[in-house]
Amino acid sequence: MLDIRQLFMRHAREIQRYLRRRGHSPDAAADLTQDTFVRALTLAPGEDYANPRAYLHMIARNLSVDLRRRERTVPFVTGCDEHMMAVADPAPTPEVVVYDRQRLAIVEAAIAELPDRTRRAFELHRLAEMTIAEVGQEIGLSTTRTWVLVRDAYRHLRRRLNETAV
Repeated sequence: MLDIRQLFMRHAREIQRYLRRRGHSPDAAADLTQDTFVRALTLAPGEDYANPRAYLHMIARNLSVDLRRRERTVPFVTGCDEHMMAVADPAPTPEVVVYDRQRLAIVEAAIAELPDRTRRAFELHRLAEMTIAEVGQEIGLSTTRTWVLVRDAYRHLRRRLNETAV
């Protein structure tokens, strides 16, 4: 039985160099080296090879040939991030759309539950994008009291969202 750990420690660099000499990139050689040892792990029980080093080189050579054959039949195309973004669909998945709509409905219901003054302060701050001081002036409260109302609104919304998440 092959001791794969010991074989890896002894021959991994050698196999990787061998694959690099066959013209593979450092990344491809590293991947093929890993694949070589994974293949060696799948050795049928009871099978043993007199020369494990030669067996590893045979596996590496076969994997190298397979990769070259695949590269010839299916060309590898590299693209920049801009090209990849043009291919990727930025639209959210249907699951995300449903989840977001459910959470929006929960938030809308939670805002409706707020006391009038708290709801008004929250809407002015969050939706109208007014500062706390501007909201306080608008509804006739101090900045500190306005901040407390907005904070309470956020806490209420968070509590409602957490209740439904369970």
